[in-house]
Amino acid sequence: MNHLCEGYQILKSNSFELDDYLIESIKLEDAEPIRRWRNSQISALRQKQEISSDQQSEYFKQVVRGEFPKPSPPQILVRYLHHNELIGYGGVVHIDWENLRGEVSFLLETTRTLEPARYEQELKIFFELICRMAFRFLGFNKLFTEAYAHRPHHIVAIENAGFTREGVLREHVKIDGQWVDAIVASCLKNEYLQS
Repeated sequence: MNHLCEGYQILKSNSFELDDYLIESIKLEDAEPIRRWRNSQISALRQKQEISSDQQSEYFKQVVRGEFPKPSPPQILVRYLHHNELIGYGGVVHIDWENLRGEVSFLLETTRTLEPARYEQELKIFFELICRMAFRFLGFNKLFTEAYAHRPHHIVAIENAGFTREGVLREHVKIDGQWVDAIVASCLKNEYLQS
């Protein structure tokens, strides 16, 4: 069977939709736009240097594609679409299958990040779709995320999406020569189902 286009077997070709938005298994063809977005938004990520086209291509072919057939992959990356146009990506990473938890990652196409109201709306929809996938479909108990304090609009958007601040990791990262706190927020399955 060709694993080039089928995506994560654990998702069984499912997509998760809300209004005109949907998430589905990432595709190898998403590598280049994602690389460009990551390189232009390094300060929001754990990434420290720009990624070359060759590095990104190799990562998608070796790591991402290699995880597609696994019954319990360490991460599940999804493409984020609006009217069938790729507008972002993210997923659940650092998955602990024994304890049914993982970290939500999210990155929106760079120009869409420039409008705070749109950014908050599209983050909220993405988090709703990720929660549906993780809690209702995969049976997770907890999702968490980490955001850097130099992006207060991002932290507000996460909390408005139903994630509760758990704590602050003080001066956790150095960004542009300055120490920055990291904010950890989470959502539990029972909280999501009750909301």
